[in-house]
Amino acid sequence: MKVTATRRVQFAIGHRVFGHEGKCRHLHGHNFVFFLTGEAPALDNVGRVIDFGVLKERVGAEIERLWDHGLVLFQNDYKAIDAVRMIEGQKLYLLPSNPTAENLALFVLVHIGPRALEGTKVKLTKVTVWETENGIAEASL
Repeated sequence: MKVTATRRVQFAIGHRVFGHEGKCRHLHGHNFVFFLTGEAPALDNVGRVIDFGVLKERVGAEIERLWDHGLVLFQNDYKAIDAVRMIEGQKLYLLPSNPTAENLALFVLVHIGPRALEGTKVKLTKVTVWETENGIAEASL
């Protein structure tokens, strides 16, 4: 039997899908919704996998620090990077992969989650990203 806990967090993130054949090739943004799912070997003494607020404070805070109200660009998208760097103070994060909803979910699962939950018995096992209400991606272990 497996028990999980999921916390919903939302952030305004700008991106551009490098090489996209349609509208998403332009700089644009979304109110991305992340569903962060954690799993633990056993419930705590209160009967939880983890307090929902802890998922928000640890994983959500790191997403907010890195990406919220900023632009996430593929590290090889040189023209967009050069253009954005002309804006003084613009928050910019360079992702090692194209910032699709799928890659954002995977990055949170593999890179942000383990660091953010270090010291707990909880492992981030699934990240679901709603880029829009109709466009949803998921990465899981």
